Amino acid sequence: MARGRLRIYLGAAPGVGKTYAALGEARRRRERGADVVVGLAETHGRVQTAELLDGLEVLARRVERKGAVGELDLDALIARRPAVAVVDEIARTNSSGSRNAKRWQDVEELLDAGIDVISTVNVHHLESLTDVAQQITGVYQQETVPDDVVRRADQIELCDMSPTALRRRMSHGNVYSADKVDAALSNYFREGNLTALRELALLWVADRVDEGLARYRGAHNIRLTWEARERVVVALTGGPEGETLIRRAARIAARSPGGRPQPSQLMAVHVVSSDELARTPPETLRAQQRLLSELGGGYHQVIGDNVAASLLEFARGVNATQIVLGSSRRRGWQYLFGPGVGAVVSRDAEDIDVHMVGHEHAGRGRGPLSILGGGLGRNRTVWGWLLAVVLPVVVTLALRVPPLNLLDTTTNILLHLLVTVAVALAGGLWPALFSATWNTVLLALFFSAPSGTLTVPLLDNAAALVASVIVGATVAVVVDLAARRSAQAALARAEAGALSLLASSVLDGDEPVPALLGRVRETFGQRSAALLEQGENGQWRVVDSTGPEPCTDPGQADALVSVSDSLALGLRGHVLPASDRRVLSAFATSVGIVLERQRLTRDAAEARRQAAGNRIRTALLAAVSHDLRTPLTSVKASVSSLRATDIALDEADRTELLETIEESTDRLNGLIDNLLDMSRLQTDSVCPQFKEVGLEEVVPRALIGVPQELVSVDVPEQLARVRCDSGLLERAVANVVENAVRHNPAGAAPVRVSASVLGAIVELRVGDHGPGVPDESKERIFEAFQRLGDTPRGTGIGLGLAVARGFTEAMDGSLVAEDTPGGGLTMVFALLTGDARPVSGSD
Repeated sequence: MARGRLRIYLGAAPGVGKTYAALGEARRRRERGADVVVGLAETHGRVQTAELLDGLEVLARRVERKGAVGELDLDALIARRPAVAVVDEIARTNSSGSRNAKRWQDVEELLDAGIDVISTVNVHHLESLTDVAQQITGVYQQETVPDDVVRRADQIELCDMSPTALRRRMSHGNVYSADKVDAALSNYFREGNLTALRELALLWVADRVDEGLARYRGAHNIRLTWEARERVVVALTGGPEGETLIRRAARIAARSPGGRPQPSQLMAVHVVSSDELARTPPETLRAQQRLLSELGGGYHQVIGDNVAASLLEFARGVNATQIVLGSSRRRGWQYLFGPGVGAVVSRDAEDIDVHMVGHEHAGRGRGPLSILGGGLGRNRTVWGWLLAVVLPVVVTLALRVPPLNLLDTTTNILLHLLVTVAVALAGGLWPALFSATWNTVLLALFFSAPSGTLTVPLLDNAAALVASVIVGATVAVVVDLAARRSAQAALARAEAGALSLLASSVLDGDEPVPALLGRVRETFGQRSAALLEQGENGQWRVVDSTGPEPCTDPGQADALVSVSDSLALGLRGHVLPASDRRVLSAFATSVGIVLERQRLTRDAAEARRQAAGNRIRTALLAAVSHDLRTPLTSVKASVSSLRATDIALDEADRTELLETIEESTDRLNGLIDNLLDMSRLQTDSVCPQFKEVGLEEVVPRALIGVPQELVSVDVPEQLARVRCDSGLLERAVANVVENAVRHNPAGAAPVRVSASVLGAIVELRVGDHGPGVPDESKERIFEAFQRLGDTPRGTGIGLGLAVARGFTEAMDGSLVAEDTPGGGLTMVFALLTGDARPVSGSD
């Protein structure tokens, strides 16, 4: 059965017309031919709202007691099964005696039954906003609904009204009665309160819309920026200009709707190269992080040897609309080695606006390696430059030593060309170009006539030297591209393998959250991984973690990714490349799914436990209402007859009435004992006092009160003694014998009680010749309040066998049901002998 669809009308404040809008939608659907039933509508005496109920089918409310306000009749509504049900005020608490504590739980049952629901709620009833609403209005809201219930709605429509219009509507008596208007206008409905509540509702709905947009973009793999909301990314280098850039970016973000920036609107990203991972962030960067937090922004750190590409990849990943960069700190001559990051970002940003911010540190110089390095990492670049300078000199000196000095010029050029190729393989483009030029100079100086000058007289030698430069540059470019493509291919393979393994684990459902966190930690080579959850008070707590010293707050994480509004995955160890954040986001989403699955599993188990408890309570109420009332009625009637002065009773009548009182009292006593024993079992408060006991001592005491002609006993005195609590065993045997006698038909052979030894086990059998029990029901008869329709009402409440099994198992024994040969049922106690090792428990 398909789950029903939920439509929520969210009110910015009471009186904005959410119930009116919900009923208007119900009328429109009815006019389109839908089967609509109003399960419950709170009109609050408003005439215009009540008029919308005309022509709609309105379900009668369920009234628990006289004078009480009626509640939603959930059972009747489910039985009616309309296509659409209107259930107003989803956050309300149901009256005592209702099946569910909250009305939103009633709505969940209707949705599970395949019924579409139209409902309403005010923004101050949302659980995450109640404390904020209380600060604004000074009114504490006891009626709340979890945000997730409303967030899962298929449609959320905001019902809004300007504070002035709402106050005017109240003044006209359209919201509250005349005697309440003045007090309401001067307290809860002050213009400032209404304005703040309105903004709260607008921001909450905007966040829900933003979540939907993010899901849509992810599902359709949309990389282009959609300017639905301004998101500003500021690029930090760790340099002193960072604070200037952050403040400028915060002012840009503040000019967008919403005022103060949120972490999802203002993001700072620090791109570091792969060989900087082990370096501790400088104090200036930490100070910039604190400033960013004060201004309402979020901090991110990614790895990337190509700063411009990593910055753009991050910006597109978060759907940024603007990038803020500082003017380059390069000196003028350094631009000879290529454009700066700002120029590349501006060229490749496409639909993202780029702001270049001037600062006092612009043009004051940066390290040369940041310009001279290629895309192969700093270590390879350093080695490449070292080889480019030293290796040509070494080869030149070697070629001037006999017998290598006899080689011709062409061979010398080829050997130097080989040096250029080696430098290109090691260090990439720029070291290779330098090596080619340096080799050319050395060849001209030492191997071309006239020696010792840079003059190259022969055309072929000149051509060979030019070819050396071209070949070196070409090989360097190819090596550089090959290294990049190889790294990208390896990364893609690793991503695919990790995601495939992750998907199979999540689908199988066999990995708990700590195991998935351990996989995240191993996959990304981190020291620790932690799943963090933000509470209603804004404080973060660790849901689960793996590894030493996990982060306890998002600010402590080296890599952080959001799972949901209140969940985040934080890693400690080192920052991650920008390209790794996609895979990390997939892992984070999977961890969130597994956590939600585990919580749902626990909730389902708790629901099953509560359902079982409800069944027991229902059976108990039935037992109290009938099984306990019957003997009480007999006692009452007998006592009333004995006290009556207008009735002449002879001695036989008086004796019979007293016997009735005694029998009924004994029955009541037995029923209450069983109830108390069952309560002890369910609360695990049964503590057996073990000792060695002979069954020939226990069985006779258990049969006290049972007519001797109804039971035959065969318990040898020389039987091995059993390890048990004699009092508990006596109660268990008494319950079983009483049950057997009750089912043994008149005229049949007596109930047989016998005992025997099988190794270290003593078996005590209680067999009757009654109707017996089918095999599929032999376990059910040991359930509390279970009688399978085999016992007349008023003779018991179905606890005797449940108590007997519970006591027996508490003594490390067992109680099972078997068929009696020739027909009937035999209960078999299996008890440990005194010298046997106990299965559980202790003396």
